[in-house]
Amino acid sequence: MSPATTGHARPEPYPTAGPGDVVQRQQLLRVRGRSVAWAPPLLLLVAIAVADYNTTGEFRIISWIVLVPGIAAALCGVWGTAVFAVLAMGTYTLVDSAWPHQFQAGLPDFILVALGGVLATLACVVRVRGERRALHMRDVTDTVRRTVLRPLPPGWGGLEHAGMYLTADTQARVGGDFYDIQPGPHGTRVLVGDVQGKGLGAVETAAVLLGTFREAGFHEADLATVADRLEARMARHRAYTAALGRAEGDRFATAVLLGFPADEDGVVDTVVFGHEPPLAVSPSGVRHLTAAGGLPLGYRDLAPGPPPVRRVGLGADETLLMVTDGVTEARDRDGRFFKVAEEVRRAVAADPRLTAPARLVNVVRDRTLRHCRGRLADDTTAFAVRRARGAGAERREGGRSPL
Repeated sequence: MSPATTGHARPEPYPTAGPGDVVQRQQLLRVRGRSVAWAPPLLLLVAIAVADYNTTGEFRIISWIVLVPGIAAALCGVWGTAVFAVLAMGTYTLVDSAWPHQFQAGLPDFILVALGGVLATLACVVRVRGERRALHMRDVTDTVRRTVLRPLPPGWGGLEHAGMYLTADTQARVGGDFYDIQPGPHGTRVLVGDVQGKGLGAVETAAVLLGTFREAGFHEADLATVADRLEARMARHRAYTAALGRAEGDRFATAVLLGFPADEDGVVDTVVFGHEPPLAVSPSGVRHLTAAGGLPLGYRDLAPGPPPVRRVGLGADETLLMVTDGVTEARDRDGRFFKVAEEVRRAVAADPRLTAPARLVNVVRDRTLRHCRGRLADDTTAFAVRRARGAGAERREGGRSPL
């Protein structure tokens, strides 16, 4: 799983080790920032030479030195492996020639060592190229992740916020879940959602919806208009993919759209597109935020007309928690779903400080993973926001964001 938590988890097409494995191995082979990948093959080289020197003539192990470049090929770079191949041949020659003629292993084993060194060097070339491709793919997916889930500055739009994102695939770093905050002259808008399906098509749809949200959320005064723009963009995107002949013309997305008005602090406007309603979490308890239910984005033709917007009261100490179905549909070994509201209620009752957005998403992450024993069946996202203290006064004085 690939985590992403902000206050930052995501399939590898190559048959080589994944980028996470490459980075982890490189970290394990460093001490105080310096690579020690050379140490294991060097120790093995010395150990074989010393052991051979202390054996009897009838039992020689110097030919085992062919293992040295093989170990180097798995740990070192190409030049390092080539150096160890040469060292193995040189050490073999010196140690073998030190024995009386009748006990020498001779030319056949030398050829074996030389051939092993050449093959190990070639294998290292293949390994290094595969790792470079894997790391390049990680850079590409990180760029896509930053486009879809852009980093959010602390206090962005007058909101304290934190997000948790885990991909179901152990190598993927981005999927169809999305969230964002867009401040503007009409208040701050929040969007959290989940595109149906997986793969690059889901990522593309998420990027399309987020691009529309960032523009409409800034310019439109009415949250219903923002919601309508999202629905229209989803319909256009479906028509576009259908025209391309792609088998995803029926793709849809569930989402929650929130609006924090610039002129009023104790309320929040909500639009729900077939998604789980937000939870309002405070030290005094957990409640489901009353929100008008609507169909997922992409199903406007089934219910024509503007999406329903509901304004509800929100306490100054309440944090809004939104999750995707990766959380609500996580199952334990008996097939029982994860009950996020009950788990959060128990956690907050034990420690009221857990209502802070960063702590709250950590609770959801940890308990979700514990419930499903780390086996996520879908991308998993939790996003929590609450008004920062003093943010309302700042906005009323005319503070605006250009982004």
